[in-house]
Amino acid sequence: MLAQIHVTFKEGVLDPQGKTVHHALNDLGYDEVLDVNIGKYLEIKLDSASEEEAEIRVREMCERLLANTVIESFRFSLVPTE
Repeated sequence: MLAQIHVTFKEGVLDPQGKTVHHALNDLGYDEVLDVNIGKYLEIKLDSASEEEAEIRVREMCERLLANTVIESFRFSLVPTE
């Protein structure tokens, strides 16, 4: 099982790296860019007995370590592997 995890800042939390990239893109002439949000993408390979167990464990990993749930939100999907 492969967990694909996205971690991003919650709405309203300042993203200085995103703002810097946004301004740089505008300076390069990409005026259609209205906003940039930068986050983290993780892939974790799991050996889980079931998809339900994997979902529980991945959610726990995100809440305990991978995301600072005060300022970040996360979402994930599970992809079966052979």
